[in-house]
Amino acid sequence: MSSLFNVFRRTPSPAPLPLDRKAFYDLAAECRLYAAELANFDQHRVNLKQCYRFNGWLAHVRRYDKLAPYLATMPAARPVARWQILTLMAAVWVILAVALPGRVSQQWTTLLVGSWLLTIVAVFFIPEAFYGTTIELLEAKVLRVVDALLEILNSGAMEFTEAAHFKVRDDLIAAREELRQQIDLAHRPPTGPIL
Repeated sequence: MSSLFNVFRRTPSPAPLPLDRKAFYDLAAECRLYAAELANFDQHRVNLKQCYRFNGWLAHVRRYDKLAPYLATMPAARPVARWQILTLMAAVWVILAVALPGRVSQQWTTLLVGSWLLTIVAVFFIPEAFYGTTIELLEAKVLRVVDALLEILNSGAMEFTEAAHFKVRDDLIAAREELRQQIDLAHRPPTGPIL
């Protein structure tokens, strides 16, 4: 019986890490690289691998004592892709098509199976951001981390040397500009010839 309670018991959160100058410096460089890497993906699609990577990264970043208050309300990424929703709906459709004919009238079977098929087609028109976290939303979450780091840096709490301060600031500003540019481009209408 005690093993059953161990299954449902929450694991204690890991001990907070101090955000010292070395960790801050490394995190600023990591944010710049992460922002550049996210720019390589389609902004309006859910990338499961990137969602899982972000969730792991966010859990690590939240452990820093000075960043925890800034990131306490940030939700994790939702790794749910369109193909997962469609696969689940198709499985339900097949179950309905097999199970209903002997149990309800032919009209009800046709109505339910046909309407479920139309629902599957309608899912193609629902934006992926409705049920999952797109790359654009991941960029916005990383931008919140970068803004929090900039706020901590500008407060003078890190006590960097002048050269290190400007290097970290350049990394964070470059990351912020890259993320804002990608978010801006995701909201612009496509231009050019439509083929």
